[in-house]
Amino acid sequence: MKVIAFICGVIVIILMVLALASTDWLMAAGFREGLFLHCIEKDAIPPLPFNLEGEPGCYPSRDVFYIQATAALCIISLITDAIATLLTGLGLRTKNHNVKYRFYRYAVLVMLLALISVLVALILYPVCFAAELNLGNRPTWEFGWAYGVGWGSAIFLFGAVVLLLCDKESEEIYYKERKIVHDTQMRA
Repeated sequence: MKVIAFICGVIVIILMVLALASTDWLMAAGFREGLFLHCIEKDAIPPLPFNLEGEPGCYPSRDVFYIQATAALCIISLITDAIATLLTGLGLRTKNHNVKYRFYRYAVLVMLLALISVLVALILYPVCFAAELNLGNRPTWEFGWAYGVGWGSAIFLFGAVVLLLCDKESEEIYYKERKIVHDTQMRA
């Protein structure tokens, strides 16, 4: 189970890098928005969403709090998941059972932090976008594949946390010693 949790951690790293690098978090006719860039396509019909102006191409992200907060939370989630995955790998590698248990315990705590970060980011983004929807100038909006990849990473993170919490005693061996004292002197 710990090996599968490690693999889930690696998958989350890949998914979070894809989600952070993409401009397909939010899409409408002729417009795409990511966490760091927004792109205006050639077939974009004016007026552009959110009172933007510009030629077709990609530009730095809009200076809006929720986009910056979502990007920061996703980066925190990526970093903390990488640390937790490293701790899980170190736990798998070590032979000392006390150290192994400590690595797994810290990995669970750090992965929980990563899970909370990504969940807050994935909830914050659409809620705040809905508040500024009247500035959208487009009849239909849809969340792109990168937003879905973010939810996929949250699912894998949840699975990794559950797998690290379950089956604790299969790898950790607990020794119970009992000391018996014999009275070796004979009474005379």
